[in-house]
Amino acid sequence: MKPNSWFGIIVLYTVLTILFAYFIPNDSPFSVFSYVFGFIFVSIVPGYCLVSLLFQEGKLDLVEKAVLSVALSFSIVGVAGLFLGLSPIGITTASLTISLSIIVVVLAFLAFIRKMKLRQFQMQNAEQVSH
Repeated sequence: MKPNSWFGIIVLYTVLTILFAYFIPNDSPFSVFSYVFGFIFVSIVPGYCLVSLLFQEGKLDLVEKAVLSVALSFSIVGVAGLFLGLSPIGITTASLTISLSIIVVVLAFLAFIRKMKLRQFQMQNAEQVSH
């Protein structure tokens, strides 16, 4: 997947999750969307962004990437909850949603930069080899 589209999808998913969490009431029949988007956002997305940052494309197969994404997501959420619990902000739905969104966007942005630099490096090497 292209780095540009990958980063856009992550940011769009983060924005949709925030919108669903804050603007769909709990008694609405559409509240299932906020639960599904929130569960995936908490259990997969932060770890997937970190895996994308740490590993090159093609180094991990799909199962390894999925297992690492889930495990790292719960670790990231746990550490974020720990820091929020120890801070004067405290653990609330708003503070956890905002802090996790910031973490996801920062990790995705760092992975995006890494992928772009790696792509530029590969293109430069390909040009040097062809000359």
